[in-house]
Amino acid sequence: MTGTLEIRVAEVRGKCPVYRGGERIVIRGPEIDMTGTDRLCIHALASILHYAVALREGVAPDRLGLCHKGDSAFLQCLDPGPPLTPGGTVIFECRKV
Repeated sequence: MTGTLEIRVAEVRGKCPVYRGGERIVIRGPEIDMTGTDRLCIHALASILHYAVALREGVAPDRLGLCHKGDSAFLQCLDPGPPLTPGGTVIFECRKV
């Protein structure tokens, strides 16, 4: 059986039009659990999906270069934020539950 990922907004740098901090995205197997997901941004989803299957299946985040140690992976959205864009980048903490 495939696992479940919980992805939480750990930090917002700049101004994100979607996230403020603390929101979560839940992925169960191949589906995004919309009842457990607070908000979903397509820019963030593009970054998360590259690693979602590996993390969901139990690959250690440090083996993927997504942390120094521990069971949480850290990812960020594609928007670089100021001074390059008017938006902001969001740092996500992703862990298997």
